[in-house]
Amino acid sequence: MTSWTAHILTIFPDMFPGPLGHSLAGRALAEKVWDLRTVDIRDFAIDKHGTVDDSPFGGGPGMVMRADVLNAALESVAAAPGPVIYLTPRGRAFDQERAAALASGPGVTLLCGRFEGIDERVIDERGFEEVSVGDFVLSGGEPAAMSVIDACVRLLPGVVGTRESLDEESFAQGLLEYPQYTRPATWRGRSAPDVLLSGHHENIRAWRLAQAERITRERRPDLWERYVARNKQVRTMS
Repeated sequence: MTSWTAHILTIFPDMFPGPLGHSLAGRALAEKVWDLRTVDIRDFAIDKHGTVDDSPFGGGPGMVMRADVLNAALESVAAAPGPVIYLTPRGRAFDQERAAALASGPGVTLLCGRFEGIDERVIDERGFEEVSVGDFVLSGGEPAAMSVIDACVRLLPGVVGTRESLDEESFAQGLLEYPQYTRPATWRGRSAPDVLLSGHHENIRAWRLAQAERITRERRPDLWERYVARNKQVRTMS
């Protein structure tokens, strides 16, 4: 069986696997549940200096990654399975639903931009997906690529110990996760909620749902609105 494979196009291939070589993702990588392959964009430069960028037309600060160099790098992984994604702050917000969709496929190719971004023409030519991991700017796409890969890998069969753990995580049901407690039952005068110590599974389930709803409503009104709308639609259909 072919492993789920992530191809990374970057000018810093030595950054990988980085954190992906540790914990759940690292163990799964060692066990060949998934595979990681890096492509050094500088290998496709057209001069002896390995230049991958140039000044932007129209002027302005910074540099722009060249379309011809990027296209040659992309050609080298043209046969790679799965979608090609360019990681950029202007992209569609990456979420749990997209992670699950990617994890259910054969893999993904991630293009890590640098400098002021990449020449728009390679985006138009290739038509690949643009994805953002948040409303902030990073020095390059590599940390974003690691986040995307980690989110996908942990959803692969056998990576996380129990399926129930995934089902109750933040975003799995459209809600943020409820609070968690463990021993000791009382710590610095703070006690764990009595309901969690009661052994009454239905009451525990109801408490956790109520807490997840409260936290989502308070902290992420955008998620809360979608959750309410979805539940309203389900009730209308039933």
